[in-house]
Amino acid sequence: MKLFPEQKAALDAEYAASLAQIPDGPGKNAGIAVGEQVAAKVLAWRASDGADAANTYRPVTTPGTYIATPLPIGSQWGSVTSWVMERGSQFRPGPPPALTSAEWAADYNEIKEIGGKKSSKRTSEQSETARFWVITGPQSYDPIVRQLAALPGRSLSQNARLFALVEIAAADSYIAVLDAKYTFNFWRPITAIRNGDMDGNDATACDAGWEPLVDTPLHPEYPCAHCINSGVARAVLESEFGTGPNPLTMTSPTAPGVVHKWTSIAEYAEEVSLARIYGGIHYRNSTVVGKTMGKKIGELAVQNYLKPVR
Repeated sequence: MKLFPEQKAALDAEYAASLAQIPDGPGKNAGIAVGEQVAAKVLAWRASDGADAANTYRPVTTPGTYIATPLPIGSQWGSVTSWVMERGSQFRPGPPPALTSAEWAADYNEIKEIGGKKSSKRTSEQSETARFWVITGPQSYDPIVRQLAALPGRSLSQNARLFALVEIAAADSYIAVLDAKYTFNFWRPITAIRNGDMDGNDATACDAGWEPLVDTPLHPEYPCAHCINSGVARAVLESEFGTGPNPLTMTSPTAPGVVHKWTSIAEYAEEVSLARIYGGIHYRNSTVVGKTMGKKIGELAVQNYLKPVR
């Protein structure tokens, strides 16, 4: 309620319904008191973490020249105080491929061909996958966590630790990826392809009318944020469940009526990365780099934080 006071009525109702399932008594009262103390301490701890810093991004332009006016999001987020990392730049990758390289040309031409709104190369299944993963934030990985937490034999304390590890590692994944994005400020496919005659690479042809299948997010391209998020979730979940049960299933509000199934946690995470290529918003190299960063952050969280007390 401290963070989202406008949702007080809904939160009060959910809170009351949850507590109603627990018999009244000293244990219940003590639990509520401890929960409130922890919440207060976390809020005090993060009160000056930099999350409310002003957006000072300066769009590239020349005096008097019109450019699109929406500011990109998250420009200061790479400086937010991290949870498990030492700093937002701890896992900052090297730069994206040089525009004159063969790797850049391959990534450019792949996404130009398969990620365009009018692509004849993309299958209907790939289009569905792209739209499925327009979903963002915790709703793109928490349904998998909830499904695994519901497996038989799991204790309340095991699941509390599981969710905490996933969420703090995911929080750091946003800090890390936005640090990298605004460090390199790399152009999105829609910008690159409409200006393919400016990159100094003879293997990339301009298409002034090219559009991606899904809308381009309002932040720089490199590296892939969805990929680092799912990479973090994969690392934490595999540490607890191995490859995971078969199947894993999930629905998405951005693809109503569609159910996706995977045979492993790894297959789920890989689909997230491919979806960003099919959607025309991330180059393949960016997805690989994002997955690698996510793996490192997830493993850091598992190996060093919230260790079980035996």
